[in-house]
Amino acid sequence: MPAVNKRILRAGERIRVLVVDDSVVIRRLVTHALEQDPALEVVGAASNGAIALQRIPQFNPDVLTLDIEMPEMDGLETLRRVRREYPQLRVIMFSTLTERGAEVTLEALTLGADDYVTKASNAGSLDRSMARLRDELVPKIKQFFHLPAQWSGGAQSGLVQASAQPAARFMPVFRPKGLAPKVVVIGVSTGGPTALGAILPELPAGFPLPILVVQHMPPLFTRLLAERLHATCRLPVEEASQGAPVETGKILIAPGDFHLKVASNAGGVRVCLDQAPPLNSCRPAVDALFASIGDVYGGAVIAVILTGMGQDGLRGTQILKAQGASVIAQDEASSVVWGMPGAVVNAGLADRVLPLNQVVPEILRMVNLA
Repeated sequence: MPAVNKRILRAGERIRVLVVDDSVVIRRLVTHALEQDPALEVVGAASNGAIALQRIPQFNPDVLTLDIEMPEMDGLETLRRVRREYPQLRVIMFSTLTERGAEVTLEALTLGADDYVTKASNAGSLDRSMARLRDELVPKIKQFFHLPAQWSGGAQSGLVQASAQPAARFMPVFRPKGLAPKVVVIGVSTGGPTALGAILPELPAGFPLPILVVQHMPPLFTRLLAERLHATCRLPVEEASQGAPVETGKILIAPGDFHLKVASNAGGVRVCLDQAPPLNSCRPAVDALFASIGDVYGGAVIAVILTGMGQDGLRGTQILKAQGASVIAQDEASSVVWGMPGAVVNAGLADRVLPLNQVVPEILRMVNLA
């Protein structure tokens, strides 16, 4: 699904949300959580997809929060219809932290859902449940919009304004003489499963470098993502495990709730997983991987920053760039959210700013395969 440009809200305009869930308790919880934020307006609710499709033209929402398991018309069928009939409508899925929930959520992202949040199975009190939901869901809704100053305080909560793009889109690659790339590292968040599913299968069998990926996802989701990618890629794809070798021509995905790092010893470069505090509210964090990669490989690195909310990866890219690494950032037009790549571009760290479909051709050029 192509990226949808951020909509710019006018002064006084709120983000209009339609809540779709078969549970009246969840509908009320989501409504109360969202209405605490002055930038959001819950314009309606629906107990299944069929009712939601009737209410979309009535309420003209900007965002749909969509449960997966519902009677009459479930979340996936609703999503298919929404994508055909309302392609500009943002859709955030509600998922459970179960294998079934993870599988269906990944399918929903493939079908064009913009993002997802996980339901807490036992979050405790109603107040804690509401606070957790608000803290996770509100930023994911806001990431798709440029907010007026009255709602954002003149900033975008760490998100990158499109107007801040520098005029220069290409910078010369600095690389110490004779330093050829030895590893590819990729950081990605919102829109990542679709982006990874588009580019990783383009890598040829026999690709001469290892590839390590941080995708912001919880446990279980990352394993299923790796399995899905393995089925479509010409290179083997695995969820990284402690002590696993970092091998040429293999793609390793950071496991949910663990930072993915590397260490070198007499046996070669191996995976080191840890549960150090989150960085940029993320674990796994792109910054953790990139900093570790710099310690082992120095500047012999191709670093790729793809679509995602926030600026995880900025600090790690600064570390790698200072050592001579090459940096590719996805462009805004092809990104679901231009937060992470935009932060790198605006800091002047990107050697190439490319649409998604040009990322792999550029990597192949850098390793002399094109």
